[in-house]
Amino acid sequence: MKAGSLARWVSTLALAALLAAQGASAAEVRVMISAGFYGAYSELAPAFEKASGHKLVTTRGPSMGDSPEAIPARIGRGEGVDVVIMDGKAIDDLAKKGQVQGDTKVAFARSQIGMVVKAGAAKPDISTVDAFKKTLLSAKSIAYSDSSSGTYLSTVLFQQLGVWEQIQSKSRKVRGPPSGEPVAAVVARGEAEIGFQQVSELMHVPGIDLVGPIPSELQSRVAFSGVLANSVENADASRALIKFLSSPEAAAAITKAGLAPMSGQ
Repeated sequence: MKAGSLARWVSTLALAALLAAQGASAAEVRVMISAGFYGAYSELAPAFEKASGHKLVTTRGPSMGDSPEAIPARIGRGEGVDVVIMDGKAIDDLAKKGQVQGDTKVAFARSQIGMVVKAGAAKPDISTVDAFKKTLLSAKSIAYSDSSSGTYLSTVLFQQLGVWEQIQSKSRKVRGPPSGEPVAAVVARGEAEIGFQQVSELMHVPGIDLVGPIPSELQSRVAFSGVLANSVENADASRALIKFLSSPEAAAAITKAGLAPMSGQ
C-alpha cells in the first residue's frame, strides 16, 4: 500500500469512526473472515485500527465446508466473535440458525470464480459454456476449494453441466487457509492441471497463470459481506468496522484485491 493512499484512508476513516462510534472508547473487535475478502481486509485493517483506536483480533477460516476451522463450525462450537465476514449466502444460513444478526448484514464486494494453470502451461479455452465443459472433460486433474466456490462447483455447477460423473474421480478438494493452502498452490506444484477458486484468492499466488473467470452465466454471484454476530460484545466498534469496509474509502483496496466494490452501487 502506498503511503499517500494509507494516509488518505486514515484521514477519512478518522471522521467516519468518530461519526459511527461517538463516545465509544477503544475496544477489541473479534473478526472471523474467510479467504475471499482477506486480501482487501488485510490492507484496510491497519488503517481502521490507527484511526479508530480499536484493536482487531482476526480468525481465518472457510465460509462453509466440513473443516473444523470453517467459520460456521467455530460459531457452532461457541467461539466468541463480534463481526463475521464471508460469503453472503453463508451468512444467510447463519442468520437462519440464529447465530448472527441478519438485519445488520452489509455487502462489501462481489467476486468471481476463476481458473488457473501452472505458470507457462497452455491456457485452455473457457470463454463459452461449451468450451468450459470441454476443458473440464479433457483436463487430467482438477482442484477446487473446500469453501463456497468449491462447494458451488462440486454440488451445483458440475452437476448442472452434466460432467460431474466423468470428472469426479480426477477432482480434488483442497483445504484452504489457515491450516491448508490456496488451490493455486496445488496447481503451481503440478499436482493439478487446472484449479478453481475465487479470483481474489488466486491472483497473487506465485507459480500460476490466471486463465480468467469462468463464463459469466455460470458464476455463483458471490458477494462478500459483513454482519454482527449474536455474541457481539463491542457493537459500536463492530458497526464502525462494517461501515468502513463498505465505504467508498475502502474501494481502492477492494479493487486491488481482485474484487468489485459494492460501494456506490
